Amino acid sequence: MLNLRSRREIDAMRKAGELVWQAHAALAESVRPGVTTAELNDIVEDIFRRAGAEAVFKTVAGPVPFPAATCISVNEQIVHGVPGDRPLHEGDIVSVDTACRLDGWCGDAAVTHPVGAISREHQRLLEVTAAAFRRALELIPQCRWWSQVASEMERLVKAAGCSVVRDLVGHGVGRELHEPPQVPNFAIARGSASDFELLPGLVLAIEPMVNAGGEAVRRQADGWTQVTADGRYSAHFEHTVAIGPGRQPRLLTGPPENSPHDGLWPVGRGTGPPPGAA
Repeated sequence: MLNLRSRREIDAMRKAGELVWQAHAALAESVRPGVTTAELNDIVEDIFRRAGAEAVFKTVAGPVPFPAATCISVNEQIVHGVPGDRPLHEGDIVSVDTACRLDGWCGDAAVTHPVGAISREHQRLLEVTAAAFRRALELIPQCRWWSQVASEMERLVKAAGCSVVRDLVGHGVGRELHEPPQVPNFAIARGSASDFELLPGLVLAIEPMVNAGGEAVRRQADGWTQVTADGRYSAHFEHTVAIGPGRQPRLLTGPPENSPHDGLWPVGRGTGPPPGAA
């Protein structure tokens, strides 16, 4: 069953989403060679604690308890990377995914950052992944079914010579971090069990995960971190999006609505802007 949220509920979710944006803005300023993934996680932990928000990743069921407020995934790591003492290096790409629960409502977003100067191939990977997300935003008002959107997301990715991760999908968001429906980023059959109608009041975590190489995935021994089977790099961009009247999308984890920031993701110093950020 799909949870359709009222305008009041979506406004409440927006408060959680703005806090997630603040966390990502602080992270963007901190991503640089030499910083460890644990240090990045500490920044988010502090922001959520000072705001009285719950670091909701710590509540997600898994093979072992997830220990952090963020999933931080470097290079060939796709998602669910566990922060630790690994330092970032020039030329890395680092995906940071975080979520919080504030006053009973959740927000969830992810950004992949370049660390200093990166290769042309990996910059292109970031651009393609971000473009797949932007394509979804463009298509939602034009489409009745999610399958129509997802097919075009995968078409864009494949045309660029990359592959969409098929083992991992987006999800609904509400009082819980993971709610129905599942939100594939790849082509699915119209009217299949994986498809759903784009109804006003739906709130979705749309999160394309794109590999530079093949789509195959394997899980590391920590029980959480998902990596590409071929060792090539992967990127991940995500926002929590509410569908309003006329299927107009509202970015709940974007910048404050009175902010001069006109991009989808925060811009860091010295790393170059994430695609679509400016």
